[in-house]
Amino acid sequence: MRVDKGWTAPLAEEIINALLKKKLIELKGAKGKVADVLNEIILDEFNVEDRLNKEVRELLKKYDTEIEKGRIDYQKLFELTKRKLVRERNIIL
Repeated sequence: MRVDKGWTAPLAEEIINALLKKKLIELKGAKGKVADVLNEIILDEFNVEDRLNKEVRELLKKYDTEIEKGRIDYQKLFELTKRKLVRERNIIL
């Protein structure tokens, strides 16, 4: 799922507000600072799949000639490689 990066800062604030309201957390720092850190965490998590896709593309460069000759289906190989890395690294997408 793609989320516009402009939504992550308000999302982080809403999460903090909800947790504070339910008294599930107690802040020891400024609320804005905590929201900034949470925003960075959310952005990093959203970028996991992008980084994985980039890594898979780099790995598949080794097979450029076979792919160009039609011996290997790039999309199928891409999906298989991606699934293998997700499984090996216990990545949640």
